[in-house]
Amino acid sequence: MIVARTRWASRAQFFGSGFIFATWGVHIPTVKTHYGVDEAALGLAMLAAGIGALLGLTQASRWIGRQGARNTARFCGAVYALLLAGLLVMPGYAALLGLLAVFGVVTSVFDVAINTEAAQLELRGGKPLMSGMHGMFSLGGMAGAVTGGAALATGMPPQHHLTLVAVAMALVIALSARDMLPKAATAFASTESGFRLPRGALIVLGLLAALGLIAEGAIYDWSVLYLKQELGSPQHQAALAYASFSAAMAAARFSGDAMRARVTPSALLRASALLAAASMTLVLISHAPWLALIGFAGVGVGFANVVPILFAASARVPGVEPARGIAAVSAAAYLGFMAGPPVIGFLAQVSTLTAALYVVVAFAAALAASARYASPD
Repeated sequence: MIVARTRWASRAQFFGSGFIFATWGVHIPTVKTHYGVDEAALGLAMLAAGIGALLGLTQASRWIGRQGARNTARFCGAVYALLLAGLLVMPGYAALLGLLAVFGVVTSVFDVAINTEAAQLELRGGKPLMSGMHGMFSLGGMAGAVTGGAALATGMPPQHHLTLVAVAMALVIALSARDMLPKAATAFASTESGFRLPRGALIVLGLLAALGLIAEGAIYDWSVLYLKQELGSPQHQAALAYASFSAAMAAARFSGDAMRARVTPSALLRASALLAAASMTLVLISHAPWLALIGFAGVGVGFANVVPILFAASARVPGVEPARGIAAVSAAAYLGFMAGPPVIGFLAQVSTLTAALYVVVAFAAALAASARYASPD
């Protein structure tokens, strides 16, 4: 029997993940300035995190299979949070790359663990829950961006802010993990290797996830810098780009489970991706920060249900354990997540960040065109 506190424990995990990720996003300009790097080097740092994430995914299902989602989330989530405190204290750029690679490993394993938990709760409860769980991630992202912007506006030293968030989120994750499903509910026995490349239906779901996360990841990693560098907003105001994106995404995800119950996955993906493409175009052709913020909100609504739809589908593939299905699709998604930000960084280096961000429009349009493969209508 699933009790309310088990669902709220899962929601707290997603919230903490979003808060941590947003705090990293808010401080990307801080990291850029602190280490004196350009967009290309910053893109390489993001690539290091992406490579770490991909390595983590090769072991995620094995660890969850042995330890269960609760134990895996408790450990990896706490490390994920605490690594924030190290972002600005590395002795140099090379050390930063190493820290971000580890950051990527624990982030990806934590993501698979909490999505496995959410998938089990959805299956046991017999009704959609995944969009709401990802809504908590977006709500955490909004809260992290707003509090990060407020900390910068009040003059709090960035290192103090990062350390405070690291400790607070490590506690949230550790305490909430106590009420997650017991190990036996999400662990499984297997003699196979911990990771398999996507096959069959998982290939299609993985490709669609990659398209979505290339575009979504670009917003996470570059939106604050875009508002600061391209439109001239001070950093504490530029943080609102991430906040508006996450707030709109959260609102759309909280209503996403009801939509998923009424609309086919392919139709919902198509409409969502078209909205994201149109909204990102508005961001890039506008010259007023307030209009760009409206556009970022539209992008958030557009991308809100892409990952919940695809992860929920990957957990239901016949003959595949939920953790393996999610890990396989996550691997393809993280390939996109890994490739997108550095590609945009290199494009920005040879042109402008504005021109580079048209990649988001292109991939959102490609996702819309391919949405029919998500499920039969």
